[in-house]
Amino acid sequence: MAIRTYGPNAVDWEERIDLDRLRGQRLARLHASLNRSELGAVLSFDFANIRYMTATHIGTWAMDKLIRFALLVRDGAPVVWDFGSAARHHQLYNPWLDYGDGEGGPPTGARAGISTLRGAFHPDAGIAEDVAAKIAAELRDHGLAGEPLGVDVAEMPVLSALRAEGVDVVDGQQVFLEARRIKTGDEIALLTQACAMVDAAYEELYGYLRPGVRENECVGVVSKVLYDLGSEYVEGVNAISGERCSPHPHVYSDRLIRPGDPAFFDILHSHLGYRTCYYRTFAVGSASRAQRDAYVRCREYMDEAIALVRPGATTADIVRVWPRAEEFGFADETAAFALQYGHGVGLSIWEKPIFSRLVSPDHPEVLQEGMVFALETYWPAADGWSAARIEEELVVTAEGCEVITKFPAEELLVAGRKYWTVGGELNTRREAQSHLNTGDGVRATTRDRSPADTGDRSRADTGDRSPAHTSDRRRTSHEDR
Repeated sequence: MAIRTYGPNAVDWEERIDLDRLRGQRLARLHASLNRSELGAVLSFDFANIRYMTATHIGTWAMDKLIRFALLVRDGAPVVWDFGSAARHHQLYNPWLDYGDGEGGPPTGARAGISTLRGAFHPDAGIAEDVAAKIAAELRDHGLAGEPLGVDVAEMPVLSALRAEGVDVVDGQQVFLEARRIKTGDEIALLTQACAMVDAAYEELYGYLRPGVRENECVGVVSKVLYDLGSEYVEGVNAISGERCSPHPHVYSDRLIRPGDPAFFDILHSHLGYRTCYYRTFAVGSASRAQRDAYVRCREYMDEAIALVRPGATTADIVRVWPRAEEFGFADETAAFALQYGHGVGLSIWEKPIFSRLVSPDHPEVLQEGMVFALETYWPAADGWSAARIEEELVVTAEGCEVITKFPAEELLVAGRKYWTVGGELNTRREAQSHLNTGDGVRATTRDRSPADTGDRSRADTGDRSPAHTSDRRRTSHEDR
């Protein structure tokens, strides 16, 4: 499998992403998944599933409103009922949805329709009943009135109206997720491009980070880079610094970043619908021994997991090399969920397969060539307030895997300006100034003033988990397959 990074332009002198092929292969995979099920049709209100089925998109403003819906019947063409004038736009610009009568009649693949606006319409307006009537009519037209209808997500009034129409409504989400589990070559190329855009965002962020900037300002810097590069949607930038790193709050704030702070970030955005989930950790100005040790351990858990990724391995194999929740301060796997974690990435941020000690040991999933997923590791530092967080996105290849998140993460990077003392450049391996009032802090900082001593002690304290050792192991896990 050749994994390449392309520019965003279409050219005549190089074969790049073929969007028509992308649309056709996605629909074929969804049909195959539907045919393997016991369902007669699937109905979607979820934006990612609608896009996978119909290759339509009306902007991110509508993602949480459940206003659009699309239907796919066995061996049939998709039909999307869309928001007002969007349906007319599809008829004009989405020829793959033009399934008219061939004699100049209106296309039937794109139609005007609206759901209940999450209950904003008056319940007596009959909107839910109208949705159900449209779907029931299609099922009857295709001879599927008695077959189960799979639905991904829907509002209760719509489900009730469908059942009132005599439709047997069941869970259809698994049909969609099974179709999306293995990525096509074009999907992998788009996911790789999305990661390349985040590479650029981290490059800008690394140059921007310094004491005095706020977490929310970092979010703005990253968002601008991504939108300037053509991102369709910056879904979120998780900016976490200082004592907010442990425990992980999963939301950014307006906190001022201070000298010696750890800071980790998760960048989630969409390129032509395809998402990223991509953590990196930095130290700002300097890094304490506790921060360095936490990062080395976090990196080791990542490298041990990556080394196991290949077709035929299972999610259970991967999570066994990660620590149990009790080993890093949590009562159980629910309390520690998503700290040592993995998940598929595609048109939505969490797809199959899922890697977690909460579910994977008892319900393992087999890794297959063409899967794309993210692996995330976390480790709280011994100082009780800082932590490390790393995430890599991988493509499963015939012989192993390839990492498509390229911004350096083998060792802990120190961001911010260099400082100079009368004795030369200030050593970045030092305890945070805010902790110098403790005896241990004073002694540790004094020792840290010797670069040679720091290097020797770092290897001794981590059981040969030095950055060089970790980096060598990572190269082996990525290339020697």
